[in-house]
Amino acid sequence: MQIKAMMRQFGKQTLTIRGLWGIFSLLLNLGFLVAPTAANTERFILDIYVTNPLSGSAIEGMDPVSYFTEQDPLAGTPKYEYEWEGVSWFFANEANKRVFMSSPESYAPQFGGYGLAGVARGYLSKGNPRIYVIHNQRLYLFYSPGNREAFLVEKAAMLNYALQNWDGLKVRLARR
Repeated sequence: MQIKAMMRQFGKQTLTIRGLWGIFSLLLNLGFLVAPTAANTERFILDIYVTNPLSGSAIEGMDPVSYFTEQDPLAGTPKYEYEWEGVSWFFANEANKRVFMSSPESYAPQFGGYGLAGVARGYLSKGNPRIYVIHNQRLYLFYSPGNREAFLVEKAAMLNYALQNWDGLKVRLARR
């Protein structure tokens, strides 16, 4: 009796393995499973920065350096354009363009210009370049004034949540 039970169990395992192999083969043939190759990985582009759909410029053409040097940020112009990270950045003058070129990570908005509060909550929302905060020498954009006010109340917690979520959210930005 024990041998008969062992044979039944062996038969079930064999059937399960054959069934799984069959499902795998079917998925492979239908194109659901694709082995990564150099050709495949090169086709994915990571769009980290929010851009204007018409001009292709970051932060709606605002001069990122002017957030740090002026009372209110200045509009940039295509005359002083610099491409960084595959995105056009506009500047109000040549001096600001040169400053940005020397250290773009210092002046570009954090989290790609997506709203900090949204990133902290685990979703992507376009930040408004006119609703911002400079905190610890970094530029943060917000979707709404209410989100900015929430950040001002609890800066450390919101930044911590945003940093925890950002890597996972960047995956959603990959496109072919």
